[in-house]
Amino acid sequence: MIPRLGEEEAQAAAEAVRSGWVAQGPRVARFEQVFAASVGAGHGVAVSSCTTALHLALVVLDVGPGDEVIVPSFSFIATANAVRYVGATPVFADVDLATGNLTVATVDAVRTARTRAVIAVHQGGVPFDVDALRSATDRWGVPLIEDAACAAGATAYDLPVGSGATIAAWSFHPRKLLTTGEGGMVTTDDPEYAARLRRLREHGMNVSAADRHASATPVLESYLETAFNYRMTDIQAAIGLVQLGRLPELVQHRRALAARYHELLAPIGGLVPVRDPAHGETNFQSFWVRIDREYGVGRDEVLTELAAAGVSARRGIMAAHLEPAYADVVAGPLPVTERLTRNSLILPLHHALTEADQDHVVAVLRKLAT
Repeated sequence: MIPRLGEEEAQAAAEAVRSGWVAQGPRVARFEQVFAASVGAGHGVAVSSCTTALHLALVVLDVGPGDEVIVPSFSFIATANAVRYVGATPVFADVDLATGNLTVATVDAVRTARTRAVIAVHQGGVPFDVDALRSATDRWGVPLIEDAACAAGATAYDLPVGSGATIAAWSFHPRKLLTTGEGGMVTTDDPEYAARLRRLREHGMNVSAADRHASATPVLESYLETAFNYRMTDIQAAIGLVQLGRLPELVQHRRALAARYHELLAPIGGLVPVRDPAHGETNFQSFWVRIDREYGVGRDEVLTELAAAGVSARRGIMAAHLEPAYADVVAGPLPVTERLTRNSLILPLHHALTEADQDHVVAVLRKLAT
């Protein structure tokens, strides 16, 4: 992945620096409004990362010790870590083979009386079936947090991912289509959640620093609860506003590149690339390929050969339950998760990728298959 950052982003950052207001301020407020509108949410609360967004989402839902939160193991480890931050227990559910996402059946299989929330990931930008999972969690009386870290620009049922979500968490890390360097966002339609999220990210203050400085009279703030320092800077938000304007073009370009990968890989047996699910369109944040036995070469050998040919591929999405940090967690059978994490890899896909680059990548894969 290579982020697309140019002169417009540099100028926007420079203007923020010259303004004298570089901490959380007017540009952050503008970015929150525009981003929330772009995903069909009522409120946006900018934070320092998607990890902190997930943490705050669990805090506002009052999840804590003794509670269980269902998560996919097939996700970056931050998804599970956020559950531990609030003292709750992550419970790993398996995923769908084609999408890498939680389903109603896999969540229901591990649901207990102690389940207090579900965190479902739009994995790699592939939207999970939001209608089905939201209906199920509503029926169970369990809030659904959407980990949309990779999903800016993806759609589900013809709506932007995040539209209608109780709470969604977003990432602007450099690997994402929309980047601010580091940073994240929480979106929600609930004004009470939004108000508390704003307090929690800024030490629990009942009035923000920006509002205090804008007031014509002295404002004496209060600290309503023990909270955190999870703010975004105005420099990051200035870059984010430019990036948000680029997002439709970036998604369109990536989808075109993905379509060409699909065409080139189709004749090679045993390679199964990620595709759009029936209910939506992915932004192809990551272009992963599952390697089945028919291919005849193992994933690690493929990565080695690609690297030798100058191709920067990487292993597929991790499985948190196989990491040392979660050795103490007793996980039920997760056969699909383990199959995907051991037999998939991520191919290069970014704005600077050329057709010649794609031809080279596929030529290596084709040669290995012969």
